[in-house]
Amino acid sequence: MGRKKISSALISVFSKENLEPIVRKLDALGVKLISTGGTQKFIADLGVEVTPVEELTDYPSILGGRVKTLHPKVFGGILARRDNDNDKNDMAEYAIPEIDLVIVDLYPFEETLASGASHQEIIEKIDIGGISLIRAAAKNYNDTLIVSSRNQYGLLIEMLNEGNGETTLDQRKIFAGQAFNISSHYDTAIYGYFSGGNNNVFKESIIESKELRYGENPHQKGYFYGDFNKLFDQLNGKEISYNNLLDIDAAVNLIGEFDETTFAILKHNNACGVASRESLLDAWKDALAGDPVSAFGGILITNTEVDEATAV
Repeated sequence: MGRKKISSALISVFSKENLEPIVRKLDALGVKLISTGGTQKFIADLGVEVTPVEELTDYPSILGGRVKTLHPKVFGGILARRDNDNDKNDMAEYAIPEIDLVIVDLYPFEETLASGASHQEIIEKIDIGGISLIRAAAKNYNDTLIVSSRNQYGLLIEMLNEGNGETTLDQRKIFAGQAFNISSHYDTAIYGYFSGGNNNVFKESIIESKELRYGENPHQKGYFYGDFNKLFDQLNGKEISYNNLLDIDAAVNLIGEFDETTFAILKHNNACGVASRESLLDAWKDALAGDPVSAFGGILITNTEVDEATAV
């Protein structure tokens, strides 16, 4: 349903990593390639024919590369509704080509920010043209496929192979949803940099997630958003559930009140036993003695570093 043949593609990426197989596959399918700056040179150096975007727009890259793709012939080609007579008349009048596929890799704003770069370097890594291309192509997913992350390259290759250069409406809609996820995350990171600790507005965007063993009840799903493995090392036991995480949080806050070697056992957010002793083993034994029945299946937390050889 809604199958579209990719005849032309605009490629504008910051990182060229893993781009070559995409370029060669599109070339083998006879797709006309349009590109910008370093990406255009990368494609040309592969021996693949590519049209510089300035040849399409009759306008050079200006302001040190700040303005390259922001032009009606580019965005008209992306946003034009193929079944709309007025759009088709405008395209014919202004010689606007159809652009069926857009591949964008945004400037690395978060990476630049994390590197401790200067304010001006960070500002220059705020992508304008790229984010606009992503939103335009995603808006017109009915006719245009948007690939907004290098993580999608493998799936794109599969789609091109399976569809022989054609995509379905469902595929384009899925990629559009992912594109808006990427654009909103990107803008949230930029806002965070500019907000200066403004507490009047709360914005957060976390892309990484881990599915937990189950949610509040066994029949429900639960997810942890963020870098799960960065928080702690699980030495043994089953996969963590949502309730386990609540118990861990409560236990960590509880033993944080003690300086001595302390062991806490929690079940459903309630402390079954807590003990502070000179040795870890004694702390565990006495904490367990507090309520050995409820401790079954509970979370065991200590404020002392434990290795696998001494874990209880």
